[in-house]
Amino acid sequence: MSETGLKYDFCDQMVADFEAVIENPIRSKTSKYYVGVDLGTACVVVAVLDENKRPVAGAYRYADVVRDGMVVDYIGAVQIVRELKQQIEEQLGIDDDVLIYAAGAIPPGTDGLDGGAVKNVIQGAGFECTAMLDEANAANNVLQMTNGAVVDIGGGTTGISILQDGEVVYIADEPTGGTHFSLVISGAYRMSFEEAELYKRDPKNHRELAPVLKPVIDKVSSIISTHIADFKVDELALVGGTCCFTGIEDVIEKRTGVKTRKPANPMFVTPLGIAMGCKHEDEL
Repeated sequence: MSETGLKYDFCDQMVADFEAVIENPIRSKTSKYYVGVDLGTACVVVAVLDENKRPVAGAYRYADVVRDGMVVDYIGAVQIVRELKQQIEEQLGIDDDVLIYAAGAIPPGTDGLDGGAVKNVIQGAGFECTAMLDEANAANNVLQMTNGAVVDIGGGTTGISILQDGEVVYIADEPTGGTHFSLVISGAYRMSFEEAELYKRDPKNHRELAPVLKPVIDKVSSIISTHIADFKVDELALVGGTCCFTGIEDVIEKRTGVKTRKPANPMFVTPLGIAMGCKHEDEL
């Protein structure tokens, strides 16, 4: 098996383990947990790892508290993260003073724009925020890519991080993501935006939606091509909830001419990577 294949095995196993503990959390004797909070445009995810950085619990909720990487409903975001935290604490049978440390993330290149708001949401929900990561770098904690580009297609934006020898050499973030998918579906099917969101998430509808969404996926492909043009990029790794759309990797590979892969469930890669980047007080 190739080196890349081994890395995707690790990623897919982490995601599979996380999906399992969302349904059946693992109660352990550890008091050292690492928490990742992913405030996405369409979904808020909280991932919890044990002292060995293995998934033990998680929860998520679809929400409209972030748009294009910006927190637009601070109170709502705090409330959701707090409720997810409490839900996980109850499932793990632990007190509210055990899940102390958490990490967050923001789209590439936006650290000076909204990093403070994300950190404040995490702290407002009862955590001590010990790390703020770039979303694509967080995803690469799980992908473990050495050379190539991590493409995070979220609700509002497409973030790109190019890596060479394991180091990020270029980052970019541009509008166009899952929100635009929903707007196109809403117009084409005369649905409300909320109905279009639900329709888009159902894999049974993806074959039918493919030709409708092709122009938007082509736009994402064009954004990627523009930003990787000056670099030698042999592989693209797709993450983010929008990449759950069936076949999106095939269209992007055809349009960019670059080998394109995505993990089994790209929605959970970034929150797991955020949790892996969390630090305890004695690790700072």
